[in-house]
Amino acid sequence: MNGHEENPDQYPLLRQAGDAAILVEFGAVLDLAVNAAAQAFDARLREVSIGGVLETTPTLRSVLVRYDPLNKDCETLHRELQSHLQERNWLQAEPGGGRRKWLVPVAYGDDYGPDIEDVARLLKSDVDEVIRVHCALSLRVLTLGFAPGFTYLGLMPERWDLPRLNYVKPEVPAGAISVAVRQTVMTSTPIPTGWRTIGQTPFSNFNLKIDPPFVIGSGDEIGFRAIDREEYEYLAQRVAAGEAILQPAEAK
Repeated sequence: MNGHEENPDQYPLLRQAGDAAILVEFGAVLDLAVNAAAQAFDARLREVSIGGVLETTPTLRSVLVRYDPLNKDCETLHRELQSHLQERNWLQAEPGGGRRKWLVPVAYGDDYGPDIEDVARLLKSDVDEVIRVHCALSLRVLTLGFAPGFTYLGLMPERWDLPRLNYVKPEVPAGAISVAVRQTVMTSTPIPTGWRTIGQTPFSNFNLKIDPPFVIGSGDEIGFRAIDREEYEYLAQRVAAGEAILQPAEAK
């Protein structure tokens, strides 16, 4: 399939990804239009249900199409994908339907968000203003990845194009809310990170008792609500008891 990759500036671009997957790329850099194209095309592939395709996964700027090479010829799948790509200008698409809006409770600062003062310094602001602005944002779930339930949210205003740390923290807890490069990320498991952590939510986006195990999905919209330590502990107890503490505010 190398003949299809001669000009990498022409998007959408199909690339072979090993012996059982094709990557459909919609741009070289992340922006909301490229991300929406990937999510909308993924929704379209799920709708048409191409024979031999085992799974599709939207990423920040592409869709991974995994197929069974014993039941689907690579070149045939390539032609089918090209046919669907020609249906419309995907860079003008909205993310797929069924998107929901969520309001996530977050305890900011102190031991919940040990890097918030550093973020305030980088933004030439103060902690209260950082919290106010962060809670005023409505961010798209750009993709899930890196770890179970891990959400990438964006894009934030340009002044939030903050660098990553120059070291990796060995671990942040489940529920950590961290920022860098115009994005907010939300963990559902303890992980290492090089991002600055400004808060923590008692909510977890990874629950093996439900199918699929992710409450929040790609394309959903996320807002944040500041809570104090007392409310955090109350909500954490509800989560530990198996209760769902989030309800979607609306569907799109």
